[in-house]
Amino acid sequence: MSGPLTGIRVVDMTTMLSGPWAAMILADQGADVIKVERPGVGDFARAYDTRVNGLASHFVWTNRSKESLALDLKHAAATEVLARLLEGADVLVQNLAPGAAARMGLDHASLAPVNPRIVVCDISGYGDGGPYTEKKAYDLLIQSEAGFVSITGTPETPAKAGNSMADIAAGMYAYTNILAALMHRQQTGEGQRIDVSMLESLTEWMSYPLYYAFDGAPPPPRTGASHATIYPYGPFAAGDGKTVMLGLQNEREWMQFCEVVMQNKTLATDPRFNSNSLRHENKSQLEPIILKEFSTLGAAQVIERLDQAQIANARMNNMADLWTHPQLKARERWLEVDTPNGKLPALLPPGQSDAFDYTMGAIPSVGEHTQQILAELGITWSKPSTP
Repeated sequence: MSGPLTGIRVVDMTTMLSGPWAAMILADQGADVIKVERPGVGDFARAYDTRVNGLASHFVWTNRSKESLALDLKHAAATEVLARLLEGADVLVQNLAPGAAARMGLDHASLAPVNPRIVVCDISGYGDGGPYTEKKAYDLLIQSEAGFVSITGTPETPAKAGNSMADIAAGMYAYTNILAALMHRQQTGEGQRIDVSMLESLTEWMSYPLYYAFDGAPPPPRTGASHATIYPYGPFAAGDGKTVMLGLQNEREWMQFCEVVMQNKTLATDPRFNSNSLRHENKSQLEPIILKEFSTLGAAQVIERLDQAQIANARMNNMADLWTHPQLKARERWLEVDTPNGKLPALLPPGQSDAFDYTMGAIPSVGEHTQQILAELGITWSKPSTP
């Protein structure tokens, strides 16, 4: 069953994370994605590490199901290749340095007269216009500018997210805006330009903390893995040294927690703890009571009691645990994809559809499809002078 984007050609002129991530989702849904890379070295992300059978973890994560076209954009012949490619393309995604696409004639204003149906998605740190337009932007820097770092971490030490939150946010907004643009084109026949800002993407994801601090109000405090305003809600150590995450949402759950998990009915009516605000205010007194009971149990036993009480809970898994997660295995969410260094597992995209199969194609080597693509464009391929 072919994907919903079968027949859509995407030219991916992006590096690192946000753009490649967006283009890969399009590829998984059936789009023909051509990744334009520098000859020899390719995308910068190819060299970040060698953790995955000699390949880079970032690149493996964001570049399956694509064809790689090696082009030296400074080479005169590259202009002809890109022009031919973009004449018939449906989408161009680019995150070149600010102004670079326009200088190369790869902006929407330059491409639309030749291909009025093309959708051009420009991804940058701060967007086009304003005092930050030319400013360099990386994930950590945008996490900082968007205030994410200020509310993450412990009271003593702010922290960034353990993954690339700003890049992922921008990539998801690029993807969804491209889908909307293709639907708009289906109705009107017109392409369009999309301007995606990493700062704006992560600012939208700041959600409740931003409004919590509305009109100069204090922001939510940094509380590590614990909730800023609800208690008990967060990590608790069990007697076997493992950590259990749990979260109470209301007074009914508090009663169940005391009776079934703590096996202490009188705790439920303790005047120090008989509302969430009091539990949060007096958590320095409540925490040792919980930890004392949990110290007599292993993590599996704590989770068993929490499940019996219908209290939301989770294991604090590490990466090895996640690779072998029983729920992902039971739902058959892992497939294998080909790479230049052999097969690797890859997670099926979230959103299981009964209408089509995800592409889940190979991760290409640099320039692997150059000859094939040039031949399709009617351009004679000669290795010594190949752009």
